Amino acid sequence: MIKKKTVLNVLLIGLILSFFVTPLGDFSKELLNKWFATSPTIISVENRGKISSYNWKLKDANWNIFDFNKSAGKVVFINFWTTWHLPSRAQLDDIQMLYNRYKSQVDFYIITDEEQSVPAEFIAKEGYTFPITHQIIGEPSPIKLLKPSGSYLLDREGNIVIHQTAIADWDNSKVFDLINSLLAK
Repeated sequence: MIKKKTVLNVLLIGLILSFFVTPLGDFSKELLNKWFATSPTIISVENRGKISSYNWKLKDANWNIFDFNKSAGKVVFINFWTTWHLPSRAQLDDIQMLYNRYKSQVDFYIITDEEQSVPAEFIAKEGYTFPITHQIIGEPSPIKLLKPSGSYLLDREGNIVIHQTAIADWDNSKVFDLINSLLAK
């Protein structure tokens, strides 16, 4: 007869292994990242840096090159992500909610350095509607290119209001209040 303790140990080991070798594990890790995400840190006015310029070439989802200059004078949200990076995938639901709320008022740059087809398939599969932007490797950037899941929020003057280097909760009243105040200026 198998002891109750042995059965519990086997179940625990199975659960732990599922985090590493099954799709359930990826889902669970993504869910844990979402649960433990905190609101992004807002940089105090006196400590805000400014982007060096708006001169930055990027590609849209159709692989057309465009210039970041079109966002001069606007509130801008920038997020760096990849399909293979769990934490950056974990915050995409919140980014979609933010996009739904502010898409006509804020310029969104959800930037990846992956080839065109992989992110496009992922976005279509997940049902996201925010625009995908592709980084052009070697193209000079007016801001520090962050590792996924890094993000920036810029005000209308190009001041860096948020410089977030980790996963964040973008769907909350603190973020909404901040964006609303930036849009009111």
